[in-house]
Amino acid sequence: MTYCLGIITRSGLVMAADSRTNAGVDYVSTYQKLFDFSLPEERVILICTSGNLSITQSVLTEIQRDLRQQETLNLHTLPNLYDIARYLGSKIRLIQEQDRPWLEKDGIDAQCSLLLGGQVRGENPSLYLIYNQGNCIQATPETPFLQVGETKYGKPILDRTLSYETSLEDAAKCALLSIDSTMKSNISVGPPIDLVMVQADHLKVSHRLRLRTGDPYLAKMRKLWESSLKQAFDQMPPIEWAYQDPQDQEELID
Repeated sequence: MTYCLGIITRSGLVMAADSRTNAGVDYVSTYQKLFDFSLPEERVILICTSGNLSITQSVLTEIQRDLRQQETLNLHTLPNLYDIARYLGSKIRLIQEQDRPWLEKDGIDAQCSLLLGGQVRGENPSLYLIYNQGNCIQATPETPFLQVGETKYGKPILDRTLSYETSLEDAAKCALLSIDSTMKSNISVGPPIDLVMVQADHLKVSHRLRLRTGDPYLAKMRKLWESSLKQAFDQMPPIEWAYQDPQDQEELID
């Protein structure tokens, strides 16, 4: 399983991803899921992958080959992030057409999805979710985050704390808390955690972090968050139960 998310704010962009692809009693594997294809001073391009690993790796190989062979259409020649999102969608469809029939013969799920975040010179930062079918949606100031993978456990904190006006530093902390909450509830999501923060109009990745199992900051953050939640819970007022006379209850039964 996977959990990746992107957050867009007025100040820039945050992208984060776990690295666990399989978990069981005696088997855990990890693969990188956050990739940087930026061209410093010209464009920032960050991609998170989710879903069938062979499909996503083939998509990455295709786009790397286009860059290496300097194809007319590649991540560094397309004029804006929307066109890049459509380009990535076409790569997903290409690999799906080739591999899906054979995977489905053995009952293997061939679905995948991507998060694309970044900025091309002359445009504002933007964030896209590219679906398995190759189509895409864009994050907006009203919905400033997008998720892929095991999304449900990490979504409540994003809903309660994030807005388009949130500072980038706070958005980064929120992203880590969202991933930590997911790891707490689902063993199939786990470290290392990759985190990238990009300031608007800087056109380069200047803040990058990888948190491994047992990282002191991750442990401190989890302890403080759990303590704060417990304190908030203890301060909740008692439930004001509505009083009902026993005789009234008997009348209702009759």
